[in-house]
Amino acid sequence: MTEEPDYSTDDFVLPGVPDAFQRMWTPHRKAYVSGGQQDYTENSCPFCAAPGRSDQDSLIVYRGEHVFVVLNLYPYNPGHLLVCPYRHVSNFDEIDSEETAEMSACVQTAMRVLRQTSNAAGFNMGMNQGKVGGAGIAAHLHEHVIPRWNGDTNFLPIVAGTKTVTQTLDEIRHLVAEAWPSDLANPNDDQ
Repeated sequence: MTEEPDYSTDDFVLPGVPDAFQRMWTPHRKAYVSGGQQDYTENSCPFCAAPGRSDQDSLIVYRGEHVFVVLNLYPYNPGHLLVCPYRHVSNFDEIDSEETAEMSACVQTAMRVLRQTSNAAGFNMGMNQGKVGGAGIAAHLHEHVIPRWNGDTNFLPIVAGTKTVTQTLDEIRHLVAEAWPSDLANPNDDQ
């Protein structure tokens, strides 16, 4: 005869029986988190490889002369964009004045486009430089443009380390790419 489990202790949980925690499974992130930070070279860098593939396959929304804009494959919020120089450089002080100017113009355009396509009410923007600075791909410079909305912060990021994303990356890429102006020289003409 088997003994009945002791249900009186708080630390006992039957497998498959609901407990106090709700779980949001994100198996697609396993490839990212299990790989950890890697030392990418030009031959292995995903940002160097992206321009050689189709816009849809690489999630590219805009290709400029010196930089391109791509959706983050692991977004903090829907529409999380990355502005990347084509050159494989690690730090902001390594890019030239043309790359700097086009990068800034793309960040400004990204803000306008995300306001237009998703009614973004604010933004988090920035660059993490080096592994110790938090860069996931430290070998290739990129600037984050993350749209924010009133009330978009909830308990999941704090308690569960999880973010909800309401649209697929392909849907967001299509919306942003369609709204991106073809002429960055006069970005205010599209407003």
